[in-house]
Amino acid sequence: MHCTKHAAGDLIWVGANDRRLAMFEGVYSVPYGVSYNAYLLMDEKTVLFDTVDKAVRQRFLENVTHALGGRGLDYLVVQHMEPDHSAVLEELSARYPACKIVCGAKTLAFIGQFCDFDAGPRALVVKEGDTLCTGAHTLRFLMAPMVHWPEVMVTYDSFGKTLFSADAFGSFGALGGALFADEVDFEKDYMDEARRYYTNIVGKYGAQTQALLKKAAALEIDTICPLHGFVWRENIGSILSKYALWSSCAPEERGVMLAYASVYGNTENAAEILASRLRDKGLRTVMYDVSVTPASEIIAAAFRWSHLVFASTTYNMGIFVTMDALLHDLVAHNIQNRTVALIENGSWAAASGGLMRAALEKCKNMRILERTLTLKSSLKPAQLAEIDIMAQAIADTF
Repeated sequence: MHCTKHAAGDLIWVGANDRRLAMFEGVYSVPYGVSYNAYLLMDEKTVLFDTVDKAVRQRFLENVTHALGGRGLDYLVVQHMEPDHSAVLEELSARYPACKIVCGAKTLAFIGQFCDFDAGPRALVVKEGDTLCTGAHTLRFLMAPMVHWPEVMVTYDSFGKTLFSADAFGSFGALGGALFADEVDFEKDYMDEARRYYTNIVGKYGAQTQALLKKAAALEIDTICPLHGFVWRENIGSILSKYALWSSCAPEERGVMLAYASVYGNTENAAEILASRLRDKGLRTVMYDVSVTPASEIIAAAFRWSHLVFASTTYNMGIFVTMDALLHDLVAHNIQNRTVALIENGSWAAASGGLMRAALEKCKNMRILERTLTLKSSLKPAQLAEIDIMAQAIADTF
């Protein structure tokens, strides 16, 4: 049975939710599920914006059939060829053989890589600024390369003042009956998932996101329709301002994130004491065990907070495996502009501190405090003064 929602005027949401998915892209935990959004414009010509993941294929096809109400499909706009938005492209094209596929040149090449049919004869290849009139609506196509694939484009509908934003301005989390961000308490219940989505999926490409924001600033936008998460029709500036902040790699809030890797609890204890000392100084703190907390949550927190502390035992003469993986991820996601303190532990040869420093020095504008706190198996009473010195050194940078 179909489940469609009116998004605005003659625009209908025909996407679907997946609440059984455990790991998005096989990497990111999605405890609240994920939505795959697609939108159908019912103008003189019918236009479908993107398809969905294969996991929700049946519901999507039911929704499209119902929304069309017996009409044919004139255009399929392919903004992003990642399979969670294009898995049904080939089947949909077979169902509607007269449908034109609207896409960029790079997208057309990707269709050939992912699909087993020749899309060329049916393709309407567009470039930056090209338009398509569908009746009352005029669609303008804007390229958004590396937000977060090289072929990505977004579409602006000047009649509805609607931006179809591909993977920008989206969020993890299935839609629980509500379609619009203003129907829920987004700041309280969904902002963390929006931050985690941006920082992990798009976060590496801050400069490219800034370029898209510049294009968006030149448009009169009443509605934003992303491919994941809620549709924005009120207080649009709130999500745009978050993206401007996140993509600049500027800290969102002043405070200290402490992430630790501890085998027997001794490294954790040192991090706990440091967090307590920082709280005594009036600083906000959050703590994560990197062996328990999904890396995507810690990466999102690293983008949120201004100061970072990494505490790791030495393991096989290296950084403990979960901390090593986290730091690799952080560097890959282009974290910048943070103040960092380090705690290392080693029973006979503490090496993790220097290795963590070397990893983070690859990032831009990282102020790494010169003094690393070194433990030999466990924190001794005489080293409490060193904890106090580190806490004060961190506080002095606020």
